[in-house]
Amino acid sequence: MHSIKVLKYLVLVFLLFSFMITGCSNKTSSEMPPNFKVAFIGDQGLSNYSKAVLRLIKNENASIVIHQGDLDYEDNPDKWDRQINEILGADFPYFASIGNHDDKVWISYQRKLMARLSVVKDASCTGNLGVNSACYYKGLFFVLSGVGIRGYNHSNYIKQELVKDDSVWRICSWHENQRLMQVGNNKDSVGWEPYEECRKNGAIVATANEHSYSRTHLMDNFENQSIASMSKTLMIEKGKTFAFVSGLGGRSIRNQNDTLASNNWWASVYTAKQDANFGALFCIFSYKNITNHAYCYFKDIEGRIPDEFYVISRLP
Repeated sequence: MHSIKVLKYLVLVFLLFSFMITGCSNKTSSEMPPNFKVAFIGDQGLSNYSKAVLRLIKNENASIVIHQGDLDYEDNPDKWDRQINEILGADFPYFASIGNHDDKVWISYQRKLMARLSVVKDASCTGNLGVNSACYYKGLFFVLSGVGIRGYNHSNYIKQELVKDDSVWRICSWHENQRLMQVGNNKDSVGWEPYEECRKNGAIVATANEHSYSRTHLMDNFENQSIASMSKTLMIEKGKTFAFVSGLGGRSIRNQNDTLASNNWWASVYTAKQDANFGALFCIFSYKNITNHAYCYFKDIEGRIPDEFYVISRLP
């Protein structure tokens, strides 16, 4: 019996190592369907609120979840995976970046994500999933990074994957923040290089960690907090993009640091001070069947929409 358990463990290790080196497959050829809706969440947990957010995602008819880390706070991959399966289904496209509260048993979470990925048609990822990985799904390209938490060489990895990509829509997803890219009391923990590499290549920056919602205006320099435009229609291109924090996945809701929240680069702030509730940011890409148009809105579990905006991509 012991030898069988050892053999199973070795097989799992081999599969994980093989995935880290080679990935699932190359870029798929599928095009983005019209009105392709993506849900962005982070800081989830295993509460009734967490389930309410998943039900919201289902009711909004999202096609995919990109999760910016901190999965359940209990180091319980089985329970976390079961929560998703019960509401969204075992084959629902669900991708995640590692969060600081996931690091202890990350390999077990990663196995759950790999198993889910293996049954999602038209999805492919290469690299170390959720740490240094690049994924394609239905014409959407996204990098899942563990910057500030696990792995190394993140900025160079982000750069090399974005430079060789030719997608109209590109996402950089990670958990941690720079202090000026959130409105709570988190400290610098990423560095400016990842933000800047994403900006230079026209990728939207999706983060969490701070348990609130906030979104910047269109930026042409994150490190210097230089605003390119304050329009509600964001024209992203190489050198110009925006960042957001979507950390109301179900764990808790934090108040804001008023000084940080008042900075002029914020287009929207939704915290306990604004009586925020849990929810997700939804972005509809290929909006109204126009490939380079998107409509995004944050919606909470009470149906309130504190932020909505349009995005036009000038990529590739």
